[in-house]
Amino acid sequence: MRVFTVLGPTQSGKSTLVEAISRLDSRPTTFDVSGTVHLHGFSYLDEPWCAIEVDGGGDALAFVGPAMAISDAAVIVVPPDPDAAVLCAPYLRLVEEAGIPAILFINRMDNPNGRIRDIVAALQGYCSHHITLRQVPIREGDQIVGAVDLISERAWQYREGQPSALIEMPGSAVEREQEARAELLEALSDYDDHLLEQLIEDKQPPSAEIYDLAAKVLQNHQLIPAYLGAASHGNGLTRVMKALRHEAPQFDIAAGRDEAGEKARAIAGFADVKKHIGKIVVLRGLGDGVKAHELLGGETVGSLTDLDARTQIGALEAGQIGLAVKSDHLSPGNIYDSSGATELPHWARSHPPSHRQLITPAHERDDARLSSALARMDEIDPGLHLSIDEATGHSILGCQGPQHLRRVSAKLAEDFGVEVIAEPVETAYRETIQKPVDHHHRHRKQSGGAGQFADVQISLEPLPRGSGFQFDEVVKGGAVPKNYIPSVAQGAEDALAQGPEGFKVVDVKVTLKDGKHHAVDSSDYAFRTAGKAAVREALPMAKPVVLQPVLRAEIHLPSTFVGDLVPTISSLQGQVLGFEAHPSAAGWEVFNALLPAVAEDELHRSLASSTRGTAWVKLGFDHYEELRGPVPKSAKERAAAG
Repeated sequence: MRVFTVLGPTQSGKSTLVEAISRLDSRPTTFDVSGTVHLHGFSYLDEPWCAIEVDGGGDALAFVGPAMAISDAAVIVVPPDPDAAVLCAPYLRLVEEAGIPAILFINRMDNPNGRIRDIVAALQGYCSHHITLRQVPIREGDQIVGAVDLISERAWQYREGQPSALIEMPGSAVEREQEARAELLEALSDYDDHLLEQLIEDKQPPSAEIYDLAAKVLQNHQLIPAYLGAASHGNGLTRVMKALRHEAPQFDIAAGRDEAGEKARAIAGFADVKKHIGKIVVLRGLGDGVKAHELLGGETVGSLTDLDARTQIGALEAGQIGLAVKSDHLSPGNIYDSSGATELPHWARSHPPSHRQLITPAHERDDARLSSALARMDEIDPGLHLSIDEATGHSILGCQGPQHLRRVSAKLAEDFGVEVIAEPVETAYRETIQKPVDHHHRHRKQSGGAGQFADVQISLEPLPRGSGFQFDEVVKGGAVPKNYIPSVAQGAEDALAQGPEGFKVVDVKVTLKDGKHHAVDSSDYAFRTAGKAAVREALPMAKPVVLQPVLRAEIHLPSTFVGDLVPTISSLQGQVLGFEAHPSAAGWEVFNALLPAVAEDELHRSLASSTRGTAWVKLGFDHYEELRGPVPKSAKERAAAG
């Protein structure tokens, strides 16, 4: 089975292209993964094929790596507009990081918004590999009515919904064809000395030799060829399929890209949970393949089916794609042998989740079901990350963006029967003190029976940022017995859990300096209570301040948007640390900044709008700094309530 991934920005025509290609077969099969990845099985020239279409937009990029890992080649669908080239930048970068052979399909040539050479030049700015035109358009006035193949030098006229017709090359296309063909041969000659000699000697190389060389450089991912067409009219599809059939690598070459060992038997690319069926894992066979009910990953595989999830198959041969049902031990993103699993290479993993939301069930009765459902979603969705909010104990769902969150919420409701409420994660403010304070507190209580007595003298002093909490004691003469001192420390920690503004207090040293005890009424509880009260009373006198967390942001974005990002960071009260060209991704910059954690959501919204959804960011805690201005009301109310 030959497998290729179809990528491209939203509205570029990916679905139209894949549907038009699959219609070449009268009985295609399909399987959808989480409404984001669409697998189309079909037959072409009596050979089995599978096209993996990944939705456009930054929210779906997490699925691109696994799709390429189980594919032989990638097709990037390009809008016919030079200004839209930047929207293809994330896909060109991912393809180059994966080292997967790729071709470009410049779509909607029935209504282009610029010259072909300008579109290719704009795309080249985001691609380290040379992009070579394999076709040039045939024009009648302002209309593109066909294309000339630059290797065979044959002209084809488009026909609505039918294969193109071979025609004599129009005189108006000859000059452009000769110019473009010379550029193609010059690019190919960089990888073949024999062709270079022929060009130097002004000889015309045979078309068969050029086709063989074009296949070689594509399989080695040395050049990226570009084809023309209009998928909605059925134009250019046959040429794309011929390129994939004759020039894209066979499966044995593709398998080596995934670093699969000799014993590997299958790659798990995707997984989904379907209502009334359970977990379904998309596998591609490796090596000797895998049979139903055999060991894979140390446990027995369940049933194996075709992409329709109904037609059972006895075995998954090398290169074949199928579905494993009732195989809960298998997880996407792994290469499996009989006994264990190996993670896919780093290029197949998603960007860090950039959109965090606090997830709670709409109905309290669903609390346990939600935990289970989120765990299952975390298993099958490569773009998710689960964590726990320290303040509330609720789940924090990290996803790729708002659209991704909507898809996850819909799936939780439809397939797991759990409706959820998503809220922003509250900023983790802290408090600290600015001056040392001494304080004395006596705890005394007598209400029949044994009493309570503890007397403590403490000091509070500020510590450098990041020091946390420290406790010391300098008690002399046994004024406070040694066995009670840990209780004072515990009481101090209890008090620091919530400062005057309602937030946890950090970077404070508490020292027990003196005290008194009673032979009968003193106890661990009494000294813990005294320590807590002493610290709580001393905090307001120590000039407390609220601290806000500051994040370090590493933003990856196309170079053209860097100038717009500087004022964006400034408007978020952030600090620009600098930016530089990405060392290996053409046309990309790495922008480093510090910004308050409270601005995290606004940063994502600003990036989405200012970079047209092409940028992504890696955030990490850097330090705490004093908050200038009032504490946000919602944060203060939540802290006081909790």
